[in-house]
Amino acid sequence: MQMFELAPDHRISRVIKGGWQLAGGHGEIDRQSVIEDMIAFADAGITTFDCADIYTGVEALIGAFRKEYGNLRGAEALSRIKVHTKFVPDLGKLSSISRADVAEGIETSLSRLGMEQLNLVQFHWWDYEIDRQVEVATWLAELRDEGKIANIGGTNFDTEQMLRIVEAGVPLVSMQVQYSLIDDRPSRKMVQAAKAHGINLLCYGSVGGGLFSERSLGAPEPQAPFENRSVTKYKLIVDEFGGWALFQDLLKALSAVAQRHGSDIASIASRMVLERPGVAAVIVGARNRNHLARNLAIPDIALTAEDFAEINEVLARANSVPGDVYTLERDRSGKHGSVMKYNLNKEGH
Repeated sequence: MQMFELAPDHRISRVIKGGWQLAGGHGEIDRQSVIEDMIAFADAGITTFDCADIYTGVEALIGAFRKEYGNLRGAEALSRIKVHTKFVPDLGKLSSISRADVAEGIETSLSRLGMEQLNLVQFHWWDYEIDRQVEVATWLAELRDEGKIANIGGTNFDTEQMLRIVEAGVPLVSMQVQYSLIDDRPSRKMVQAAKAHGINLLCYGSVGGGLFSERSLGAPEPQAPFENRSVTKYKLIVDEFGGWALFQDLLKALSAVAQRHGSDIASIASRMVLERPGVAAVIVGARNRNHLARNLAIPDIALTAEDFAEINEVLARANSVPGDVYTLERDRSGKHGSVMKYNLNKEGH
C-alpha cells in the first residue's frame, strides 16, 4: 500500500476505508464481522479509517476495532492506525453552539474511539448563512493546542470558506471532498487554493456509491426507490454528468482499461482520481473485505497514455457538475440536499 505524509507524524494509506456505509440507511451490519473486516484491512496495509460523529455507531465500532487490534497486534501496530473522524454540529444547533459544546463533542469522539488524542478532526458546517463557521473552527484549533486533537481538516467546505478558515489562523491539513470521474468540482478552484496553503484532498465518491461497477455496465437506468442512500446520492451526480447513456460510455471505457490491467471498473475509477493534482487519498466505502485485494491494488495500477485517452474521450463529452465543492448539496430544498440528514447527533445518539 502506498502511503502519504499528510502531516508530521500522520502517515496515511492512499486508500482509506470509509465508514459512512456502516451507518444508518445502508442495511444491517454484524458488529463482530465489521471488526474482523477492519482487522483484515489494517493487516493488509489499509491503515486509515474514516468516520464521523454523525455516522451513527461507527466511531464506537472503530473504537472496538482499535481495542481488539491493539490486543492482537500490539502497541506499535496500533500506532500505525490513523482514524479520521468529523465534527459536524447539528443544523439546529449552529446558531447557539458554544465552545463548551465543541469541547464536549470532541470528548465524546475521544471516548467512543478509545483515544487520548484524535488523529484528525474534519470540520463541517451545514449553513453559511449562520456565519459562525470560522469562530467554531478557531475553537477546534484551541483544542488542538490543548492536545485533544493532533490535526484539523475540513469536510465539504467550498473554496471561499476554506480560505476564510485558513486566514483566521486555523492550520488545516486536509479537505475531504467529493471528487470523481463524474464530479470535477474540486478541480476548478479548490485544488489550486488548497495547494497554496499545504492542504491535501481526501476524496470520497470515486466509485459513485457502487455505480462504478461491472453490475452497472449494460444495466438499465436505475429508478427510484433506490437500494440505499449512496445510490440515491450518486445517481443524481450521474444525471448532472450527462445521464445514464453517457455514464454507460464511461463504464465501457473503464471496463476496457480494467481488462488490460486485470482489474475492475471501480479500481480504475479510483486510480484515475489518485492521479489528479492535490489528491492524497481516496476513501472507499467498503462494507466488508470482499474487494480488499482489489482495493489494495488501486495505487499500483500503472495507467498508460492509451488508458487516459480512452477515458478522457468520454469525459470530454460530459457536463461539468455546477458550482464549487458541495454547492448543490448545500441547498437543503433541492434534490441533492434532500438526501442528507442534518441533525444526526440529536437523532442518532
